[in-house]
Amino acid sequence: MIQLEDVSRVYRRGADEVRALDHVSLSIERGQFVALMGPSGSGKSTLLHLLAGLDRPTSGRVTVAGRSLNDLSDDELASFRAQHVGFIFQFFNLIPVLSARENVELPLLLTKLSKSERRERASTALRVVGLGERAEHMPSEMSGGEQQRVAIARAVVTDPTMLLADEPTGDLDAKSGTEILTLLQRLNQEYRKTIIMVTHDPHAAERATHVYHLEKGTFVAA
Repeated sequence: MIQLEDVSRVYRRGADEVRALDHVSLSIERGQFVALMGPSGSGKSTLLHLLAGLDRPTSGRVTVAGRSLNDLSDDELASFRAQHVGFIFQFFNLIPVLSARENVELPLLLTKLSKSERRERASTALRVVGLGERAEHMPSEMSGGEQQRVAIARAVVTDPTMLLADEPTGDLDAKSGTEILTLLQRLNQEYRKTIIMVTHDPHAAERATHVYHLEKGTFVAA
């Protein structure tokens, strides 16, 4: 479902050239739970941004769900993200003046669903993550773990092709982090969601079906 073919991403900082990814090739099948590990600056987040169509490769080809992202315009990439990508971040990025349900509804505002349909979809997503009874609570009334569950519900509410998780447990205590990893594992196993997760945590990586290690922009053996 995801194919990276000889992908490089080079940034220029003044006269310097920074090679964030260096001739990387990778194939990810539908339904896999992939962990990307490596030190800071190894290229993990750059790889995630390329898969999401938030960045473009300097060379090589990125194909997701049968579409070559290289060939899409900026507007087409935005449409691709809305249809295929659910984002989960380290910091939950919830809007504090909106309830849990209203936060989850946000991606649906870009669709043609009616208000009642959006509300029902958001409520269903919150039930999936175990927060059906907290739909009207504000983020300030929730723990960090609960806020991350809301963020995950927001990521899955559009039924995306893949979930991209960037350090999803990085801002949580150990107990909440374990609960979030169990939820991601359930989304993968029960709902067959394809998940690509960036993490520094080897315990988090143990939940994945496949683990890849990046160093200095290339894959290395564990």
